Amino acid sequence: MAQVTYITFDGEERTVEVAPGRSLMEGAVQNSMRGIDADCGGNCYCGTCRVYVPDAWREKLGKPSEFERSLVESIGDADPAVRLSCQIEVTEDLHGIAVRMPATQK
Repeated sequence: MAQVTYITFDGEERTVEVAPGRSLMEGAVQNSMRGIDADCGGNCYCGTCRVYVPDAWREKLGKPSEFERSLVESIGDADPAVRLSCQIEVTEDLHGIAVRMPATQK
């Protein structure tokens, strides 16, 4: 299990255990995290599971796919730290990661 901390836009932090092989989005939904809508259920079509990943963790995650990047661009989120949590698979290497969520997922 990996401990993941989700930080809401207003600063509420909650750390939960997420099983390796699950996505950060699945971990948020399974733990009823406020701030992750996940309207498409993790299919990389809606962009309602955006998170911001700190610099120190971005290299471990690798680069987003072209499809993920284009979806985020279509939403208009230009923050260089933005990722879709449905596209980030949890591994034990992500133990301790903290991600923050935007003010709105729409």
